[in-house]
Amino acid sequence: MDEAARAAFERLLAIARSDTGQSRRVASFILAWWNADSLGGFDLSEIFAVDRAIRRDMAIVVTGLAEFSVAYYPEAYRGEIEEFIRLWRPDVWARAVETA
Repeated sequence: MDEAARAAFERLLAIARSDTGQSRRVASFILAWWNADSLGGFDLSEIFAVDRAIRRDMAIVVTGLAEFSVAYYPEAYRGEIEEFIRLWRPDVWARAVETA
């Protein structure tokens, strides 16, 4: 991930730590990237429900991903993403813990 995409992603991570409608949408965006099958997809119409700066950061991240020739996931942020799963998808987290 290039520096612009990394900075945008880190701003999105900070937003997803809150408990607002916008943070829920940002968390859904991040979690859909991590694993849409188990964590839910991201409805693109949700982009209209976040502030312009957040939309731009989402676009920067997606644009950065488009530069990779293979799938890229933010493994360096695994701990934070797992925290979002616990926070925003507690049912998924509970099932994962039960089967571990």
